[in-house]
Amino acid sequence: MRHWMIPALAALFLAGPAAQAGERIFIAGDSTAANYGVDRYPQMGWGMALACNLDGTVGVENRAMGGRSTKSFIAEGRFDAIAKDIAAGDTLLIQFGHNDANQAKEERYTPLPAFRINLLRFISMAREKGAQAVLLTPVAMRKYNPDGSIIDSFPDYADVARTVARETATPLIDLGYDSRVYVQGLGAEPAKAYYLHYGKEAGYARWPDGIADDVHFSEIGARAMASLVAARLKELNLPVSAHVKPLPAANPPTLGWPTCP
Repeated sequence: MRHWMIPALAALFLAGPAAQAGERIFIAGDSTAANYGVDRYPQMGWGMALACNLDGTVGVENRAMGGRSTKSFIAEGRFDAIAKDIAAGDTLLIQFGHNDANQAKEERYTPLPAFRINLLRFISMAREKGAQAVLLTPVAMRKYNPDGSIIDSFPDYADVARTVARETATPLIDLGYDSRVYVQGLGAEPAKAYYLHYGKEAGYARWPDGIADDVHFSEIGARAMASLVAARLKELNLPVSAHVKPLPAANPPTLGWPTCP
């Protein structure tokens, strides 16, 4: 493939299919869901691969951004940007928690009561616009307890999301649970391939000394997580569910960025 074609293909992949209002999935979240440029390959967020689990009639507006919590997402105007663009019939997937829990960074840290209020704000905005809000619990990291089980990532924030979903009758995708079960099933060593674990010999210019990152996803990790999200989105029987065609999460293909099977 000619290198000059890569940016154009990338733009098409990230934008997804052209879709009218009422035919779009918006994603509000953090780096685990975010889009990345070809210069960051093989790093991918699950939101990049979600389009591969749709029938081609639904567009994906991935507004997730690295390092954002509900607090900073709102403070930077990203919430307002979604509110401006989202319309009746659209779907809003809301996944936060990783950065809300980061007490070392004041601009990100969101205490649990404020986290609850912020989630309610996202839900209220979606409903006011006639869109369907869906809450997601924080996706799992590849970190283990002494007994070899996967650590429950950000359980307090996940519990707030579950409680808010129940109290507001908002659909919930428990991605924290699903991803934890999935990664546990892979085994500790095989699971490295689903996150950013590469030695110097991999030759990635961005990581000349290699990388060992148990938070962010490789291509196959992002594809697997997107399939978990899609499978649950299908089960929710929302209007958008009719357009979801979940790919198997097991043994996702490595196709090279940016390509769908």
